[in-house]
Amino acid sequence: MKTELRLYNTLSRKKETFKPLFDDYTGLYTCGPTVYNYAHIGNLRTYLFEDILKRVLRFNGFNVSHVMNITDVGHLTGDRDMGEDKLEKGAAREGKSAWEIAEFYADAFKKDLKELNIQEPDIWCKATDSIKEQIELIQVLEKKGYTYQINDGIYFDTTKFSDYTKLSHQNLAELQEGARVEKNIEKKNPTDFALWKFSPENEQRQMEWESPWGTGFPGWHIECSAMSMMHLKDHLDIHCGGIDHIDVHHTNEIAQSEAATGEPFFHFWMHGAFLNITGGKKMAKSSGNFLTVSSTFTDQNISPLVYRFASLQTHYRKPMEYSDDALKSAENGYRHLKNQFRVIAEQTNGAEADVNIAFKNKFTAAVNDDLNMPRAMAVIQEVLKSDLSDAEKYATILDFDKVTGLCLETVADKDEIPAQIQGKMDARIQARADKDWAMSDQLRDEIEALGYMVQDSKEGMKVIKK
Repeated sequence: MKTELRLYNTLSRKKETFKPLFDDYTGLYTCGPTVYNYAHIGNLRTYLFEDILKRVLRFNGFNVSHVMNITDVGHLTGDRDMGEDKLEKGAAREGKSAWEIAEFYADAFKKDLKELNIQEPDIWCKATDSIKEQIELIQVLEKKGYTYQINDGIYFDTTKFSDYTKLSHQNLAELQEGARVEKNIEKKNPTDFALWKFSPENEQRQMEWESPWGTGFPGWHIECSAMSMMHLKDHLDIHCGGIDHIDVHHTNEIAQSEAATGEPFFHFWMHGAFLNITGGKKMAKSSGNFLTVSSTFTDQNISPLVYRFASLQTHYRKPMEYSDDALKSAENGYRHLKNQFRVIAEQTNGAEADVNIAFKNKFTAAVNDDLNMPRAMAVIQEVLKSDLSDAEKYATILDFDKVTGLCLETVADKDEIPAQIQGKMDARIQARADKDWAMSDQLRDEIEALGYMVQDSKEGMKVIKK
C-alpha cells in the first residue's frame, strides 16, 4: 500500500497530506538568490532541502514544474525597505555595473548547485525580466485601495489586509514594534512595505524603469508574487524558502497576492532551518562568518557532496551545526558509504536484479513523513547489512539515490588515476618495500591532499577518489 506524502505546512503549523490543486502538474516555487555576492553554505542548505522535496515529489509520481527566481534588483540591505539596494552596493564594492554583478553571481550560484548535485529549476526567472508584470500587479492593488504614496515610493497598507499574520502567527503589536528597528516615519504603519521605490532625486540608478508613479524600481516582495502567478498561474501548490522569510518576505507575498486576486495564494508553505556555526550563531554574510562551497570544499580537495551527505543527517526543520569536526565526520561517513556501495557494485559482476519492494516501502515511508532523511539514510544502511544479494542491494540503493542525490552511480565507475597520482603511488609502493615508513606516510599525505584516499590491505594499496 502506497504511503501518503505528508508535509509540514507553516501556514497551519502541522503535517498535512499533500495533494496538488490539479492532476496535470504540481507547481513548486522556491525563492532564489539575491545575486550580489556568493551564496554561503547556510543559504545552500535551504536549496538542498528544496531539492530533496522536488525529488521526493517526483519519486511519488508527481509531475513537478519548478520555478525559481533570481533577485537582481530591489532587495535592500534592510528587509523592511531601508538601506541600499544590495545590487547597487555590490557594484560599488567591486567596481562593476549592477548588471555585471548580477550575471557573475547568478552564474556562481548555478555552479554551486551543480557541485551539490541540486537539480536546476524548470524555469529560471529574473526580477528584471518581469518589470511589466510587477507594475501591472501594483496597479491592481492601487485600484483596490491597498496602496498609498509617500516621498520614497508606493507602499502596501498592511492594516487593510485582515489576515496579515496568518503565516507568521505573530502578535501584530510585537511585529510592529520589531519593525521600528528600521524606521520610516512617513509610513502609516511600521509593517507596511514598498511595492515601488522611487529613484533618488538628482541621482540615476543603474537599474531603474519608468512607471505610472515615476522613475524607480520594484520592491523586493512584489517580484515573487508576480513571477509565481505568471509562470504557475493557478498551480500554486508549494512555496519554499528559509525560515528567515516567514515573518517578512513570505508574509508580504501572501498579503499583496491575496489582496490582488481575492483567492488563496500557495496552499503549502515550507521552510528550512538555519545552518549555525558551532555555538548556535547563524551563518550570515553580514556577520562575515560565511563559508562558500569553494572555500570549504573544492579548494580543500573535498567533494561538495560531503555537504549534501551531511545535510541528510539532520531534518530540514531542525537547525544544523557546522564545525570542522562535523565536516570531518561527514567526510568519513560519505567515504564509508561510497566504499560500501563500490564493493557491492564490484561483486555484482554485471548481474541485474529488481528493487526490493519491502525496503522501498520502508524508504518511501521515511521520505513521505515530511522528508525524514535521517530515517531514510538509516534504511540504506539496513539494505547494506541485509541478506539481499549484491545485485538486489545495488538496484535498491541506486533507486533510493534518485532522492538522496549522492551520485552513487558514479562510484561504481572505474576512475582513471592521473599520472601525478600514479607516480606517487608507485613511489609509495617502493618506499614500503624499502621499509621507509616516513616516506610512505609522506606520500600518503600528498596523495590525500590531492583529493584521493589511500587504502592499504593484504591485497596491496588501492587509491580511490574522495
